[in-house]
Amino acid sequence: LVAETETGENQPLEEAESIAALGMGDASFNAALDLFRRLPPSNVETDLVNALNLVPDLMDDLLSAVDQPLKVFTCPETNKKFILCDYNRDGDSYRSPWSNKYSPELEDGITPDEDLRKLEISANEVFDKYREVYYESGSVASCYFWAQEGGFACCVAINKAAAAKTHPLPEDADPRTALESEGGWMAMHVVEAAVDQTAKSATYKLTTTVMLSLSSKSAGMGNSSAISGNLTRTAEKTKPFAGPNDHVASIGEMIEEMEGRVRTSLYEVYFGKTREVVTQMRTPDAPAKGQTANLMAEMMARKK
Repeated sequence: LVAETETGENQPLEEAESIAALGMGDASFNAALDLFRRLPPSNVETDLVNALNLVPDLMDDLLSAVDQPLKVFTCPETNKKFILCDYNRDGDSYRSPWSNKYSPELEDGITPDEDLRKLEISANEVFDKYREVYYESGSVASCYFWAQEGGFACCVAINKAAAAKTHPLPEDADPRTALESEGGWMAMHVVEAAVDQTAKSATYKLTTTVMLSLSSKSAGMGNSSAISGNLTRTAEKTKPFAGPNDHVASIGEMIEEMEGRVRTSLYEVYFGKTREVVTQMRTPDAPAKGQTANLMAEMMARKK
């Protein structure tokens, strides 16, 4: 059996069916990614499970393409916390950057070579200080390195979770308006380094994805609000190096600069837009309130 292609050529029917199925798979995958770009990131885990129930054939593709909230685990050997992600996973086990061992134990798990392991240890020490300065308590940072052709690659993951907090009210405020807020900042920085040993220079390609979630609720008033979203940015720089630790310094500088840019973008996009909407809905200053009251009184008088 043969099938006719668009060019009029004949090809085996089985091959034609496989090509058609591949096209349908690409269409489903693109449609799924398009859908996830429009769904709230705060519900991504539930939405991903629902999507995989509909199209189980796309499990591997979606799990690798859709950014999910970062999880934190405690290394059983060092008692230090580290982040679970695709870059330290082998099967169902995750490698600790502190002990270089997998949990649950894995005999033949993938680990970096000796030189990269030294670089990984140095990076984890540096970014542990970085997260103390910028994110303070409640934050975790983990770095994972692996070899690739022409250089190396690494992932720097940072997770900051703000636990639910009740805000104090003024003495004359209605106790029903008490607010409880919580939020989280999850950043994933993936760097590909092309190293030129002859010229003693390296080209670093950085891809940063940040997931932000903020929510507040008032149990007494029965209302709540939430802001969540993600942002992806890329950057590329070529820098000289004298020794291995210079790679950590260059990567750290790029990540610090990128996080500043992302914070500014998130503030403008999410907080700026929210402020604009709230301002259009209500005017907080007293003179404007008086003008609104006068306008309503005038409208009522004309109605009579």
